[in-house]
Amino acid sequence: MLLNELDIELSEINPREFFGLQNANIELLKKYFPKLKIVARGNKIKAFGDEELLEEFDKRFNMLLEHFGKYNKLDENVIERVLTSEKKEDYDTSSESGEVLVHGVSGRLIKAQTANQRKLVELTKKNDMVFAVGPAGTGKTYTGVALAVKALKEKEVRKIILTRPAVEAGENLGFLPGDLKEKLDPYMQPLYDALRDMIPHEKLDTFIEKGVIQIAPMAFMRGRTLDNAFVILDEAQNTTHAQMKMFLTRMGKSAKFIITGDPGQIDLPPRSISGLKEALLVLKDVKGIGVVYLDDKDVIRHRLVKKVIEAYKKIENVE
Repeated sequence: MLLNELDIELSEINPREFFGLQNANIELLKKYFPKLKIVARGNKIKAFGDEELLEEFDKRFNMLLEHFGKYNKLDENVIERVLTSEKKEDYDTSSESGEVLVHGVSGRLIKAQTANQRKLVELTKKNDMVFAVGPAGTGKTYTGVALAVKALKEKEVRKIILTRPAVEAGENLGFLPGDLKEKLDPYMQPLYDALRDMIPHEKLDTFIEKGVIQIAPMAFMRGRTLDNAFVILDEAQNTTHAQMKMFLTRMGKSAKFIITGDPGQIDLPPRSISGLKEALLVLKDVKGIGVVYLDDKDVIRHRLVKKVIEAYKKIENVE
């Protein structure tokens, strides 16, 4: 049988960087196009097979070239998003919502990297309260913190408040050494880590000392009215009904609220209702509140995180 042939020559890019270490990116392409014979040599790619498949391969390959041309990098997550997306908007980061949110430490450019992260950015522009719901590693908290830092730098708010419910995942704060701050700091570490990527160390310390940036457990929110603030409630799945209601009603003038959480990782006592799950039901028809659901396609941590999520999803669906 006579096979059709497609020849692609890479110009103005480094083939080794595009192909990946030991041609890992090419191997991934072969996995997604098992009926094609794909050969990479030098700066050329040849593909042999059915004409219709070759057309699809050509289209997807050009999408990868376009992405690489913009960002000078290609990894497994990007390739999977490009090869499985139904339309360009699902993976493309060139839209306005793909703008740089923050110029971070050491010139690091921090921006939304996936379609749902960009949706979070857009919803935050249009709504003062947004729920970002999804599994670990989907960038919901990190993107939220970037939006908060951006708002502070652009003087849209006077302070950033980051909070989490002090429900320990199998640990007891009472048995940890130190005062309350020392006990809570490790629990708040993911929030500190995100901030350290975006604000130089000395400046961050000054902001914290002056109260411009506040990181505190939910109990510290009671009785406060949060004006001119960008407020993020992280790990919201571990709030109770009373805590969530208390938090949401703290909203003051010129405030932005982002509530993040993963309903699949609830650490509350048995038979306790998650404040996040309840709020999503109660507030679903309230105008001015945005909701974005992130999933394993948004995972931007190590590629194994996505596989771990998928593996657990299988056994949880069985149960």
